[in-house]
Amino acid sequence: MEHDRSHYANYSGTGNTLNANHPIVRRMIVDSLRYWVEEMHVDGFRFDLASVLARDSSGHVMPNPPVLWDIESDPALAGTKIIAEAWDAAGLYQVGSFLGDSWKEWNGKFRDDVRSFFCGEKGSVQRFADRLIGSHEIYRHEEREAEQSVNFVTCHDGFTLNDLVSYNRKHNEANGENNRDGADDNRSWNCGVEGLSDDPEIERLRNRQVKNFFTVLMLSLGLPMFLMGDEVRRTQHGNNNAYCQDNETNWYDWSLLRNHADIHRFVKLLTARRLLRDTGPERERLTLSELIRQATKSWHGVKLNRPDWGHHSHSIALNVELRREGLLACFIFNAYWEPLEFQLPHIDEEKGGVWRRWIDTFLDPPQDIVPWQSASSVSGQTYRAGPRSVVVLWSTNADQSKYASPSVNPKLPSFMAK
Repeated sequence: MEHDRSHYANYSGTGNTLNANHPIVRRMIVDSLRYWVEEMHVDGFRFDLASVLARDSSGHVMPNPPVLWDIESDPALAGTKIIAEAWDAAGLYQVGSFLGDSWKEWNGKFRDDVRSFFCGEKGSVQRFADRLIGSHEIYRHEEREAEQSVNFVTCHDGFTLNDLVSYNRKHNEANGENNRDGADDNRSWNCGVEGLSDDPEIERLRNRQVKNFFTVLMLSLGLPMFLMGDEVRRTQHGNNNAYCQDNETNWYDWSLLRNHADIHRFVKLLTARRLLRDTGPERERLTLSELIRQATKSWHGVKLNRPDWGHHSHSIALNVELRREGLLACFIFNAYWEPLEFQLPHIDEEKGGVWRRWIDTFLDPPQDIVPWQSASSVSGQTYRAGPRSVVVLWSTNADQSKYASPSVNPKLPSFMAK
């Protein structure tokens, strides 16, 4: 450290930090990356605490760190996936401002705000909505593509998705540090019981919350990432810092594929729709991200054109329209603890228009999600969204004149005005 040369600078949380912008260290880093790409055929890298790479020999943040430009401009690394965890252990946080065009960023704000919304935190609806459409508030000043945001709810650090909906606090006693290690800010909710439960209603709610998180992750603009095992509710029994556990805490229990087959099926159908590419007619080959990116968007509450952005709001609806394809989709996000009746856009039934239900996480399997083209019709001018649920409806031949225009949707937050 500059003020005390007898101590290492610690920006990595491991007791010392290497000066990545020293010429010799820069060469070692880039030579290593080249070797792994050219000789080992590695196709991508994720840089843990990547903001450390932005510091100089004194620990100050550099406006143009040489090592980052070396990685960005090296021909051998062109086309290689480069992902930054754009913060470090000393508080430097660069999500939305990390240097370079080739770098993708772990969007920690997506994780935090989506968790906050579904655990019922007040004042979270505006941030949640922005995360859904590509974190415009974070990235618009850079004019970046949505795919530069790596969206995630869980990762190898912290709670698994099962534990996110099963524990209110971390349980790291087995790590031998008196539960002092690991993050304290988890934004989790145990659904009424701490840890394992044999109450079928608690388990049903936890399943629903898991499906809610997965649905939002796969619907949102950006690059989705989820933790292996979340698709079958793998648990670490509340341990949110299990790196030191080489035992059942960290292992993959393959029996979970049978025990949580409903969650596995749900995620497979979501993923299949997300990955669909270049097959069938235009309407059928649209992915979730394409559906939101290319569409005309409008926000609503339980009443059309009346989104509630207030501090006490726990629900929002998003309608998206693809005029050329004649497709309309309605996304309902109800994090409230009671059912809510949402008004739907008018459908021209004389032209064969009908609402079809693709997803309703409140429903029991297999009705919670169905193959897109197998979606059953729903009738009525409203849809009742169950407590703490996500609903996705789609239709063709909707009468667009009956909903959504800037003149009747005046209360958009400033970050959504563009």
